[in-house]
Amino acid sequence: EGDLLGVPIIVIVLVVIAVAFHLLMTRAGIGWKLQAVGGSRRAAHQAGINVRATVFSAYVVSGSLSGLAGTFYAARQGSVGFDTGVGLEFTVITGIVLGGVALGGGRGSVVRALAGTIITFVIANMLLRQGLPGGYTSLVIGVILLVAIGFDIKWEKNRHKLLQKAYISPAPFHLPPQPDIEAANSPYALNDRLQSVETIGLDQVDGPEDIILDREGRIYTGTRQGWILRFSGPDFSTREVFADIGGRPLGLAFDRDGNLITCVSGMGLYGVRPDGSVFKLTDRTNRSRFTVRDDSIIRLADDLDIAPDGKIYFSDGSTRYDVHNWLFDGLEARPNGRILCHDPETGETRTVHRGVHFANGVCLAHDGRSILFAESYGCAIRRLWIDGPKAGKVEDVIPDLPGHPDNVNRASDGTYWLALVGMRSAVWDLALTMPGFRLRMIKQEPMDEWLCPNVNIGCVVRFSEDGTILECLWDREGRHVPMVTSMREHKGWLYLGGLTTNRISRVRLDSADQAWVSQDSYWRKQGSDR
Repeated sequence: EGDLLGVPIIVIVLVVIAVAFHLLMTRAGIGWKLQAVGGSRRAAHQAGINVRATVFSAYVVSGSLSGLAGTFYAARQGSVGFDTGVGLEFTVITGIVLGGVALGGGRGSVVRALAGTIITFVIANMLLRQGLPGGYTSLVIGVILLVAIGFDIKWEKNRHKLLQKAYISPAPFHLPPQPDIEAANSPYALNDRLQSVETIGLDQVDGPEDIILDREGRIYTGTRQGWILRFSGPDFSTREVFADIGGRPLGLAFDRDGNLITCVSGMGLYGVRPDGSVFKLTDRTNRSRFTVRDDSIIRLADDLDIAPDGKIYFSDGSTRYDVHNWLFDGLEARPNGRILCHDPETGETRTVHRGVHFANGVCLAHDGRSILFAESYGCAIRRLWIDGPKAGKVEDVIPDLPGHPDNVNRASDGTYWLALVGMRSAVWDLALTMPGFRLRMIKQEPMDEWLCPNVNIGCVVRFSEDGTILECLWDREGRHVPMVTSMREHKGWLYLGGLTTNRISRVRLDSADQAWVSQDSYWRKQGSDR
């Protein structure tokens, strides 16, 4: 019943608890875990969260706070009985639902819950001061609760439609002049070299976004079902589920110990041991100091590569959109992507470069001192120095690609392979300069009629260390390998994958090293200290 400088103690306690739990829910891992478990216990379990411990801790904390509230309530009333507080849960539920906390869990905040509860109690007190009987007050609170529940259900059902109209905020974006691919002397000159591909695993794989081969020549790829498949045998006829990740596996890379490291959209960075067991590396990075929105969550882990010291560099395509809404990021044309670094030795994950127009493919340079990364919507390949006097600096390697780059990987001759997932057009380039046009298109047209890059042409580019285009492999009609998102060179073959395809393809490289294996360019076979 006391006060401090004229402020009641109960108010001070309320403010302290509210601030503490607001920080806990928005800045600490336990807060993210609580919301994840509330949203989907199964998905939280798949993400490596101890669901039972999280639920247990939530009940313990809730009970402790209820006991504290009961103590203050009894002190204010001067007495307590067995029926003290009966009916308050009805008012509290109304308040938190009115404040936007989802009844089904997974969505809400301390600030919203507090605001909704204050509004509810103000309404209740107002009705009591008007002299209305208690039954009328309960009736009004009940109506408010029903309206809030109805709005919550409708919001959950239609929020994606509303968000794509209200949340997307297009910005003007000017791409460099588009290279001429029609001219015969162009380094990107059209051809049909991808029409002679061989097919592997036809109709046995759904969306092999990235592919990789081990030293034994077995193919690994992620699928839309959340699996990592392995194809083996002389003709790759043996198909097996190597690991069940639970999320959408994208980029793949082998570490020094033979573990398969993968970027999992919406989940972060995971690893698979040679026996198929899955382990989590990281799902968060350091939060920006001066940001209102929590950007520590890794929403779209896309591609990765591993440095000689074991550090894993990987891309987070967008801090606003996930793999299901990646097109929104391109329509918005804002630099929402970033490059992250995870150190397995310390367990620390940090952001090493921000401001990328959809960060995508990542490849460690042959000298191990820099990484090449693809800026998909910026139609560019850039270099981030990670060692030496230029450490931390970013340079242009290819600033004016004719399409949107995806994965980047090493070639046997010291050059690099690059997949172009979609091709630019004059109309698309013009639309990027007109944010108002794109916003009207999003609001007025159905999604299947939105303007987007041409993804019906397959293209793979090989370029040198300085960005010189050395050769291009095209499937102009898109009949054999449309929408190429990845490629790997292995023993004289180039293996191709795509986000929307139902197969893995490969084409013979006669001029390549017929014994080259990509892992050997990173790690020596056994007993190496490299």
